Amino acid sequence: MDFSLLHPADQLVMIMNRIYTRGMTTTSGGNLSIRDNSGDVWITPAGIDKGTLTRGDIVRVRKDGTVEGEHAPSSELPFHMAVYRSRPDLHAVLHAHPHALVAFSIVRKLPSLSLFPSVGRSCKGISLAAYDLPGSDRLGEKIANQFAAGSDIVLLENHGLVIGGESLFRAFMIFETLESSARLETIARRLGTVRELNPSQLSLSETRSHLTMDDIEFNTRSTEELAARRDMVTLIQRSYTQGLFNATNGTYSVRLSDGSVLITPYNKDRAYVQVEDIVRVKDGMKERGKTPSRAILLHERIYSRHPDIKAILVAHPIHLMAFAVTDAVFDPRTIPESYILLREIQKIPFETIYQDIDKIADLINQRTPALLVENDSIITTGNSLLQAFDRLEVAEATATSLYLSHSIGDVVHIKKDQIKELNKAFGLN
Repeated sequence: MDFSLLHPADQLVMIMNRIYTRGMTTTSGGNLSIRDNSGDVWITPAGIDKGTLTRGDIVRVRKDGTVEGEHAPSSELPFHMAVYRSRPDLHAVLHAHPHALVAFSIVRKLPSLSLFPSVGRSCKGISLAAYDLPGSDRLGEKIANQFAAGSDIVLLENHGLVIGGESLFRAFMIFETLESSARLETIARRLGTVRELNPSQLSLSETRSHLTMDDIEFNTRSTEELAARRDMVTLIQRSYTQGLFNATNGTYSVRLSDGSVLITPYNKDRAYVQVEDIVRVKDGMKERGKTPSRAILLHERIYSRHPDIKAILVAHPIHLMAFAVTDAVFDPRTIPESYILLREIQKIPFETIYQDIDKIADLINQRTPALLVENDSIITTGNSLLQAFDRLEVAEATATSLYLSHSIGDVVHIKKDQIKELNKAFGLN
């Protein structure tokens, strides 16, 4: 989907719907705006249910101050206008009250931007604005001053946050990434000692090998490929809905019988990815006119070492990532299903996924079908796409149960003799 081709009113409705349905604002909370190329501002209305917003509800504020629409504009219009005056380069403003970032706002602290590379790359220039009356010119001035000083993300004391972007989708991507990381931080701090990435580690993620691949033209499409594209899109969209990854993170791939690989595209919105967006790669060349995920070399290396592996998923579900960013040990010997599907998951150093993909390929085997990468991701593999996805779901469910158990009592893992019994009963090596 080319978001830029949508009318401003349609963009506002689409993004507000995503924010509301993902539980990152309430019926009456939050507001969005877009400044179009003519200088007019389109903004969500005051007092309208965010769950039923339509394009006819959107309000247009012309450059001369004339208001057009069926409703009054958001009461926070003053700070939207103040941000636009202070930053001519911005064309969208997003304001909401998501749970985790509100938690930081009411303790008046800034969340870490160093838990994951994606957070460090996209969420830059965060600052804190002093409290003031909602809808007031004073609040608008305080927010605008932070933007004028170079911030693109402003956390409001005892209120929420404001994000500015060159587009509404860009602002939303930052918002979703930051809220997910903030929520993760609150979970991780109750689980163990949080480990942040240093600048040199953060820079490792700036890989560009996926951009240097030659193009290849695929003139035929087998039914195997068509079915794989369909199934990938189904599970990618399901993964986004379930929060297993966010708009532009998360990589799924499937190996076809001719040795080529289908993989998610680079920097495409996972919520709306379609079969035509999936990228086919073969013999180090990519499908003409498309860009594969930056993880393509890792996936190809794993496939080359393991003929039995037909699918690989890389994702970032929040409770698993709490184990990835702390010293807490993730041990799936909790219930039989978890052990049978996950076996012996290893946690590997962050640098490995960028500096030693051969080691990752070597570590994966029948006893270790998944790897947890510090401050990065979970890698799951399977003899089918569904099995790899099942492992991902079960891993996150297991991590969630382990996290919840901390408030109840000490975890009792399945014993060694019970593991032997499971191995024998289910034919596990």
